[in-house]
Parts: sequence; C-alpha cells; structure tokens
Amino acid sequence: MKNIDSYTHVRGESIYLDDIPLQAGTLFAAALDSPIAHGVIKKLDYTEAEKTEGIVRIFTYKDIPGKNQIGSIIPDEELFAETNVHFSGMPVALIVGISPEVLRIALKKIILEIEQLHPITDPREAQKKGELIMQPRTFRLGDVASAWKNCEYIIEGISEINGQEHLYIETQGAYAIPQESGALRVYSSTQGLTAVQSTIASVLNISMSNVEVDTTRLGGGFGGKEDQATAWAVLCSLAAYHLKRPVKYSLHRMEDMRMTGKRHPYSADFKIGLNKDLKILAFEATFYQNAGASADLSPAVMERTLFHCTNTYFIPNVTATAYSCKTNLPPNTAFRGFGGPQGMFVIEAAIAKAAECINVHAAEIQHKNLLKTGDEFPYGQLAESEAHECWKKADTLFHFEQMQKDIDDFNIQNKLTKKGMAIMPICFGISFTKTLLNQARSLVHVYIDGSIGVSTAAVEMGQGVNTKILQVAATIFSVPAERVKIFSTNTYRITNTSPTAASTAADLNGKATEIACNEILKRLKQVAAEELKVNATDIEIKDEYVWIGGKKTVLNWNNLVLLTYQKRVNLSELAHYTPQQIHFDATKEKGHPFTYHVYGTAAITATIDCLRGTYEIDAVKVVHDFGQSMNKMVDWGQCEGGIVQGIGWMTMEEIFYDTNGKLRSNALSTYKVPDIYSTPKEITIHPLETKKENLAIFQSKAVGEPPLMYGIGAYFALRNAIKAFNPTVNIPIDAPMTPEKVLMNLYDKINK
Repeated sequence: MKNIDSYTHVRGESIYLDDIPLQAGTLFAAALDSPIAHGVIKKLDYTEAEKTEGIVRIFTYKDIPGKNQIGSIIPDEELFAETNVHFSGMPVALIVGISPEVLRIALKKIILEIEQLHPITDPREAQKKGELIMQPRTFRLGDVASAWKNCEYIIEGISEINGQEHLYIETQGAYAIPQESGALRVYSSTQGLTAVQSTIASVLNISMSNVEVDTTRLGGGFGGKEDQATAWAVLCSLAAYHLKRPVKYSLHRMEDMRMTGKRHPYSADFKIGLNKDLKILAFEATFYQNAGASADLSPAVMERTLFHCTNTYFIPNVTATAYSCKTNLPPNTAFRGFGGPQGMFVIEAAIAKAAECINVHAAEIQHKNLLKTGDEFPYGQLAESEAHECWKKADTLFHFEQMQKDIDDFNIQNKLTKKGMAIMPICFGISFTKTLLNQARSLVHVYIDGSIGVSTAAVEMGQGVNTKILQVAATIFSVPAERVKIFSTNTYRITNTSPTAASTAADLNGKATEIACNEILKRLKQVAAEELKVNATDIEIKDEYVWIGGKKTVLNWNNLVLLTYQKRVNLSELAHYTPQQIHFDATKEKGHPFTYHVYGTAAITATIDCLRGTYEIDAVKVVHDFGQSMNKMVDWGQCEGGIVQGIGWMTMEEIFYDTNGKLRSNALSTYKVPDIYSTPKEITIHPLETKKENLAIFQSKAVGEPPLMYGIGAYFALRNAIKAFNPTVNIPIDAPMTPEKVLMNLYDKINK
C-alpha cells in the first residue's frame, strides 16, 4: 500500500500551516529576540516601533495573565525574558501588525540594551561551575572497580559529539483564532498537542478545555517540534487572547535556526577494558550533555543516552554517569534518536580506539561482544536479542571479510585515494522512557454509508503513521483503504495526548485503533448473526461481505452497517491502549522500560580524496530487524531517510557557536546538509525475517529512529580511510568528520 499522502503531496494539495486559509482580520506576529547570549536587560523601548503604521500592539512579559513559564519537564524557561537573557535568540517581546513586512520595519526601531555577562558555551565548564539542569544520574551493572584487574587491555579516551540542526522543511509556526466564550482554536506545527494546549492554558490562566489545538500534518519534525513548537503557539495565543483577532506567526528560516535548540552536543570521557580474547569486561563513561539555557527535554534525552550507552553489546561491568549541563545556548531538544545516538557513538569510539591500540579490526571486538537473549542491560531489562542473527545474515549477504580485503587491495594500489570500512550494529529500545507517556486513545466512527473515520493522537510528519493507522482499520474491517479517512489530530477529539515521538506513534495509536475497531466489529458480527440466525462466532467479515463457515452471504458491508444503525447499535468507539509490562524505578535506575528493542547491522564504506580531504560514502549495506513489516514502502523509506540523516550528522553537518554564544552556522550557506550528490551511492536494505512475538502493531517493529544510528558507521569508515593514508596519525574523536577535519588528519605530522 502506498503512503496515503503521496498523491496530494506531489500535486501540492496537502495542507500545512501556511496552506490554511486566513480569516478576515488576521494579524501577523514576530519576536524580538536577544542578540546577546547572557546578560541583564537595561532598557527596552518600543515607543517608536508602536508608532509604525500597521503595528497593532507590542507584548512583553507584563501582558501575561497567567505564568510566564513554558518549561515542560522542569519549569525553568520563561516565555519572555523579564530581567535577564539566557541565550542569543531568547524572546524579549512580541510585535503584532497587519503584515510581515510591517513587522520587519518596526522591529528595527525597538531599542534593546543589554549588559553583557560571561556566557558559558562548554558543558564541561558548566559542570565545573555547578551549572546543572538537574542532579547527575548513574547506571551501574556489576562491579567496574574490581573488573579492571582482569583486563588485558585498558584504553581511555575523550569523544566530542556536535549537535545537529533539525532543518524540517516547514519552519516552526502557529495560527491562533479566538472562539466564542473566551476559547481559542490553535493550529500548530507541533508533535505534542497536549503540551501546546496545557502551556497556553497556563500562560493565559484559562482552562485546557478552552484551548483547541489542531494539527493536520507537519512538514517534518524529527523531534524539533515535540517541545519547541510550544513557544510559538503560546505567543500567537497570547496576542489573539488580548486582541480578539486571529494571529499567525511562521518563522523565517534564519529565525528558526537562530532561536531554536538542536540535537544535544555531548562531550564524554570513556574507559574500556578487554581480556585477551577481546571480551569487554568493563566500561566506564561520563557524559557531559550541553543542555542549553533551560531544561526543555534534556533530562529525558540524557536518560536515553544512559539507556543506550552499551549499544548492542553485553558488558558485565558498567558505570555510566551523565551530567545535564546548563549553558547559554538555545535550549537543546529532542532529535531523532533522543540521546541514544550520542551514547552509542561513545561506545563505538571506545571500541574503535581499543581496536587501534590492540591492532585488530573493530569488527572482531564488536562481533565477540554482541548481546544474546537473556543478557542484562545496565538498566536491568533482559535482552530478547536479534543481534547475532542480524550480524550473521549481513555477513552472509555482504561478506565482510571479502569487503575488507577488497578495500585493503584498493588502498595498496592507490596512493592518493583511500577507502575505509566500518561495521555498525545497533540496538535501540522502543517506548517512552517516562512510563506514563506510553498510552494512547483512538476514536473510530463507522458512518451509515459504510465509510470510516479515525482520530488518534498520532501526528503525521512524513513518516507514514497515518498510512499505517489506516491500514489497521482497513485490515480489521476488511474493507478497501478508500473507505477509511484519517482525521486531523485534535485535542477536542483525543485528550491528554502523548507526543508523536520515541518511535511509538504507530504502536500506541495503532494498538488503540485496533482495540476500537475490534469492539465495533464485535457489534457488527452480533447484528449479522441475529439477522442470519447463526452464532456470532460463525460470522466472518471479509472483503466487504459477511461470511458464514467460509461461504459468502448476500449481506454486504453497506447493508450490515445500515442495519446496525437501524437497530440502534453503537457504531463508534473510543479505545484506550497502554502496554502493561513496562516500568522503571529511577531511584534504583532499574526496570523494564522498553516494550522491545530493534536490532540491525550495517556495513559502511567510504572513499577519500587524499589531496583535497573530500570524500564519498560508497555504500551502506544493512540487515534491519523490521519484525514483520506492515508497509515495506513506508519502512524502507524511513530506513533510507534515517541513514542519510545520520550520515549527515556524522560527516558534514557542523553546528558552530562562537565564544559569545552566537550561532554562526545560521543559514544554509554556512550549515551544510546532505543533498542528492552527497548521499551514499548505494543503500541496500535487507529485512531480518522473524516471526517472534513483540508488542508492535501487527508485529511490525518501529522504524522511525533506529536506522539513524547506522550513520554512525560513516564516521568510523572515514577514520579508517584516513588511517590507511596516514597510519601514525592520532585522530581526535570529534564528530562530525568534516572535509576540513579529514584534510588536517591526513597530513597531521606526516612530514615531521
């Protein structure tokens, strides 16, 4: 089945925020943001700006009727700066007028004077000064301290991991429209509708029932709209609340890049110990997370870093500690993988450095330490592992040893062009690690003409979740997909929604839809049984007809639905789903936080031009654990997109803030993302075919986040290619591996 949005996408008919027809009297908004990363506001004078023709009103924190607070996990983030600014890009005022052009003129007339204070941009500096978002956390398994004496090899190192710009095609934005009795309807480009709804209610001091948030789809999110979409919706709502007129704010690309947080940069220390058989006996890691100026989702992101600090390996003795460090950067936030990729990068870096010191291929260490079913993760959950199966199938299909031999032969024959290869196995847990978020509701209506409508909390942002939910309904009712309509996500239809994040949307909302459809199906079967004078257990609905004992009857879907309505039987159902077995005790840092894990193995090859430092990713060959994919087109597309996005993070995408905390990679001229010419020349994806039971919808495992981690292998493939040219170089573990870094490493000390 094709993605149900494909047709309207290619025709330009899909509705995004900017496609919503504007109501008469709509005003536009723009934020005045701080040009200073850390300072005290000394003067804010917008007298002249207010006089600009077309300006209606300028808002500050003084105009907030409720709380000047938008922090979600920790209430530490002001909507408007009151006395101090904490990052460059922090909103200080909101200007509202009749057009975006008028706003730009008026913004230049506002006088904002700030006394600059010392900004902190380095998480290690923040940690030393005690500037932390929360108390550090530590995951432990076994006894690391006593394990070192049994290690033949002990290797230590430091890794630096940069952030990543979300660069969704549709920028942040919202459109707030006043309703009767003081209510608001808010169209928001958000992954988390309830967060938007509850924060608007808190800031305006009104009830959540007076705030309707509606989202049809997003032009990309990648986690950047899970929490950070909230501010823009609140700003529009504040203006609409006061002015009693619709207010819209769609950020310019450079505004979006300047004012929003990114994937968290990390700095980390590691220490790894192996015995002579290359078994990893001990691993110690300390993570310094650059949270930015406030918590946002950093505590949860940091937690997932700890959950994934051993990737797909069993290590009997582990101590992993993480600090969430408060700096004067925009609050960093969720990004595909949600802290997991940073944790996985560090263990892969430790293995790569160990392999160099021992003089073996990293793949030897990786293979010998893969998880087996029953092995314990550092957080207490026992693995149901597909790690060995994925590795074995990948090796069988791609022939790792021969691939490496071909690369070695190429490198012998070529002086100024070198190739490198890396294997990247993955293990990624699926669930919200905050247990209470693992719940969903689905509202299903069967209309008297036989058509079906479904409302869930899932937000479509290009990942195909609406297609999968439609498939659930169509499969259970055994009707064509054309009969099913997926409605927009709306807080008046589905309350208390969990965000569309953590790769859980299809599972949670799909399972809720499955329950709702099955409840209606039971009623339909009962009505059919009464009409045909048989037992309901004998009834089957298949291909839009009622069947009895394998024989098709004359009673079709339309007639059965109409008959059910005529008998006054309910054709609607609101169902609730939550996986029961997951739990986690943060006081002990132990539990069973994930419904299941996704596994996979990738082989990545790269070629570098040793004169220029430029490179190509030749191939990414993957065996991925899909479970039993319910939509191969959607799932393969998610894999390809995730792989390329992960490679971009590890190679060319470099976030750069200067020492004053100002973003310098603030446009697409200075921040490079993969285009069609920089994607791998070959991406091959093979499914691991397994019939094992899992808690995924229709046994089809989540695929949103796990494939991104294959991109980590690109960094180590490039590192190995550099070593082929300059074997003595000591390459700092510093991602991304940009062409500049490649060039400098190629010739580091080579002529000395």
